[in-house]
Amino acid sequence: MPVLLPPALVCSLDLLRCPACRTRQLGADGRVLRCSVGHTFDVARHGYAGLLTGARATSGDDTAMVRARARFLASGAYAPLRDAVSRLAADSVPERATVVDVGCGTGYYLAAVLDQLPGARGLGLDTSVGALRSTARAHPRVAAAAWDVFRPFPLADGVADVVLDVFAPRNPAEFHRVLRTDGRLIVARPTGRHLAELRGRLPAMVTVDPAKEQRLHRALDPRFEAAVTEQVEYATPLDGAQALDLVAMTPSARHVRRADLDAGGFPPGQVTVSVRVTAYRPR
Repeated sequence: MPVLLPPALVCSLDLLRCPACRTRQLGADGRVLRCSVGHTFDVARHGYAGLLTGARATSGDDTAMVRARARFLASGAYAPLRDAVSRLAADSVPERATVVDVGCGTGYYLAAVLDQLPGARGLGLDTSVGALRSTARAHPRVAAAAWDVFRPFPLADGVADVVLDVFAPRNPAEFHRVLRTDGRLIVARPTGRHLAELRGRLPAMVTVDPAKEQRLHRALDPRFEAAVTEQVEYATPLDGAQALDLVAMTPSARHVRRADLDAGGFPPGQVTVSVRVTAYRPR
């Protein structure tokens, strides 16, 4: 008996374009995706499409990081941030919207948006195999595909009502190309106060560049205008396991030593979550 493709992926095939030819639509052919001239792309048994071509992209999200992120997000510590992202994403878009999450991680935020839009479908793009496995099972209406945000997306023009970019790299030109003219881009990024207590105790943690906000505006301004910004800031308590997962789910895990984690004053008891979430309109 043939193995069928995940229903969410089948429902997203009209969005996809062959990464090799860039213009031809992909169709299902057994357990692979194929364009009309014969380029084929495997669908992993975990449910995501492997669309990357050429040199493999490297990802900061290895299996340990993905597992730590899944545990930490399941604790509810970032629930207010999730709610802000999903509220801004679902505002004034069609109920049967198409939502593309670039750098989707575990699919946590994408699933929350789809819960706000009962008729919508979602597609998550990421380079991390572990993240894609999680995303493919994050929600019944979520499809997942391996892709590098810095390359032209394997998507047709103007197919997305919403593009999500939550703590992820950005590709403004591609965001603009795949969004509908009345769509919206949702960008969530940390402020300088984000996780300040952890950074105070773990100097090796990656810091937030003070010029990050200015660089964001310079990059997006030619193609997007900000419609609304929400500042999500609150203190959340941390136990030891949550604090370890919070460090382990970020690139800081590569810089922080075990001795730092065993030192006095860790975990800090609570940390400040401070994130700006902006909804942008295409120009």
